[in-house]
Amino acid sequence: MKIMSINAGSSSLKFCLFNMDNESVIASGLFERIGIEKSNYYIKYNGEKIEQEVELTNHSDAVKILLEKLIDLAIIKSLNEIDGIGHRLVHGKDKYKNSVIITDEVIKDLENFKEFAPLHNPANVLGIKAFKNVLPDVPMIGVFDTAFHQTMSEEAYLYPVPYKWYTDYGVRKYGFHGTSHRYMSLCMKEILGKEDFKMISCHIGNGGSLAAIKNMKCIDTSMGFTPLAGIMMGTRSGEIDSSIIPYVMEKEGKNASEIINDLNKNSGLLGMSEYSNDMRDILAKCEEQDKKAINAKNKYVRRIVDYIAQYYVLLGGVDAIVFTAGVGENSSPIRREICEKLACLGIKIDLDANNKHGEFVKLSTDDSKIAVYVIPTNEELLIARDTISLINRTGLN
Repeated sequence: MKIMSINAGSSSLKFCLFNMDNESVIASGLFERIGIEKSNYYIKYNGEKIEQEVELTNHSDAVKILLEKLIDLAIIKSLNEIDGIGHRLVHGKDKYKNSVIITDEVIKDLENFKEFAPLHNPANVLGIKAFKNVLPDVPMIGVFDTAFHQTMSEEAYLYPVPYKWYTDYGVRKYGFHGTSHRYMSLCMKEILGKEDFKMISCHIGNGGSLAAIKNMKCIDTSMGFTPLAGIMMGTRSGEIDSSIIPYVMEKEGKNASEIINDLNKNSGLLGMSEYSNDMRDILAKCEEQDKKAINAKNKYVRRIVDYIAQYYVLLGGVDAIVFTAGVGENSSPIRREICEKLACLGIKIDLDANNKHGEFVKLSTDDSKIAVYVIPTNEELLIARDTISLINRTGLN
C-alpha cells in the first residue's frame, strides 16, 4: 500500500510518499512560499532531486502540481495507487486523544479550535480540503500533535490559575511535538523489548520540548497552553515571569500581541545572542569567545538540564534519555554539555559515539546508570503507520 504523509503549514506543504509494504520512502518534498512571491518546490525520488520556481496561489495549486508531478515523473502510474493520506494536525484540544478518520466533524472542530493554534489549524484545514477536492474517495487520517499528551493527569495539565479559566476558556497544558515523542517511545519499546519503562524524550531543535514518559504514556511535557512554554528555543523564550509582559508593554508602547510575537520570534537563542537562532552559528560564536553567544548556549543547556532533572524526580528515576530533532540529532557539543551536567545522576557517555551526527547511536557507556540514545525522529512514518492502521481497522481500503 502507498500512503502519503502531509504536513501543511500556513505557506508550505511538506509531503512524504511511503511504500508501507516495507516502510520505504518512494518520494518526498516541500512546496514553499505558497501565496507569496517566488514560490517554489522540490521533490526527491530515486536519488534525484528536482527543483522549480512556480506560482503557487494557494494550497490547491501545490496539491495539483504535486499529484501531476508524481505521475509525470513516473513515481506512480496513476492516482489510484494512493491508498491513504495522513495529515499532521497540530491542535485537537482535549477532544482528540488518538488519530482519527477525518470527517466533516473533524474539519469543523479544527476550525473551531483555530484560536488555540492560529497559524497551524487553518493551514491544516487548507491542506485537507485541497486533497479532498482532488482525491475525494481516498481515506484521510488526522494525526494530532496534542494527542499523545492527553494521558497527563489533572495535576500535570491544570495551571494554578482561577479554575473557571479552564472550564470556560480551555486554559490548560496541551503539549506539542506529541507525534515525535510517541515515536521515541515506540523506538525505546523496540530497543528494550518491553513496555514498562521510564524515559525522558528530548525533542530539541529550533523549537523544542521534553516529555516524561512512563509505560508508553506521557506523564508530563514542557510545552503548555501554547508552544511558547517550556525550554528556551531558537526564537522562543520558553518560560518567563509573566509580569515582564505588561512591564515591557508600557516601556515600549506595544500591545500584548506584539510582546507575544517578540517572545515567539525574537527571543531564545536569537534574543540572547543578538546574532542567530541557529545553534551552529551560536557555537561558532562561542569559539570566538563571544559572551552573548556563550550566555545563550549556557542558558539553553541549563533549561534542558532543569527539565531532565525535574522529570527524573517525577518519574522516580529513568531507564533512558533520548535526544532527537535538529539539535538533539546533530549537535554533539550540546549533548555532551547536557550529559556532563547530569553526571550526578550516574550518566556517562562515550565521546567517540557522541561525535556521530544524524543517526541512531547509543551514547551511554556500559557502566552508565541511565541509557542515553540519539534517535532520529520520523513523524512522517508514524503518520503513515497510523493511517494504514486506521484504514485496515475500519475497512476503508
